Amino acid sequence: MDPFTLPPLAALLDLTTQGLLALTALLSSVAGGAAAALAVVLVTLAVRIALVPLGVSQARAERDRARLAPHLRALRERWGKNPERLQRETMQLYRDAGVSPFAGCLPLLAQAPVVGLLYAVFLHPSVGGHANALLAEQLAGVPLGTNLLTALVSGSVDALTFALVAIVVAVIAGAGELTRRFLRPPFHPATPRSVVAVTSALPFTTAIVALFVPLAAALYLAVTTVWTFGQRWILRRFYPIDDGPAASHRRA
Repeated sequence: MDPFTLPPLAALLDLTTQGLLALTALLSSVAGGAAAALAVVLVTLAVRIALVPLGVSQARAERDRARLAPHLRALRERWGKNPERLQRETMQLYRDAGVSPFAGCLPLLAQAPVVGLLYAVFLHPSVGGHANALLAEQLAGVPLGTNLLTALVSGSVDALTFALVAIVVAVIAGAGELTRRFLRPPFHPATPRSVVAVTSALPFTTAIVALFVPLAAALYLAVTTVWTFGQRWILRRFYPIDDGPAASHRRA
């Protein structure tokens, strides 16, 4: 069931869409045919800026988890056969360190409604009982509602559409590679290689998703991934993670 069929959420979706269309009209005198795409970029940036405090909380939580990781491993080795004692000792460790075990999850949960609402605007072909006019807007002659996979299957894709989507996907993949190289969490030497491989591939999943969504959503994903990398890279300077013995295994 699509939650945005519920009246309150449907009204929010319609309001957000109308706001983006109003911004598009405002930008049209400056950006011309690219006004809608520019509106998507600017609104995405505005949302990411508003969510910076949550990003700071996530960076702090990531640092704290890395700091406690060796102690948590020691507890698992000592009390792994006694789940009840392991749980007590783990919670005591968090209390002594002044760290919440849910610190990394709460910022994600807090931003999910805002991010989900904005992303939904780019995915819904109809809003408020009528066609989503935002997706009819174009970038370089390509409608923002264009889905590369659907266009390929129907045989309607042209060189311009393919090139434009390829550029957006390349930007996302590039941000994913930078994330993998510079921000991937350190691994303990005993971490299974399958876990290392899956974690290394995760930054590139967004690039794959971009092939299956409308161009407007792909633009949103591109701006979000680039911003997220930049924000995390800057915050890592303020909340560094001590790699410890895992440093040599970071790029395994």
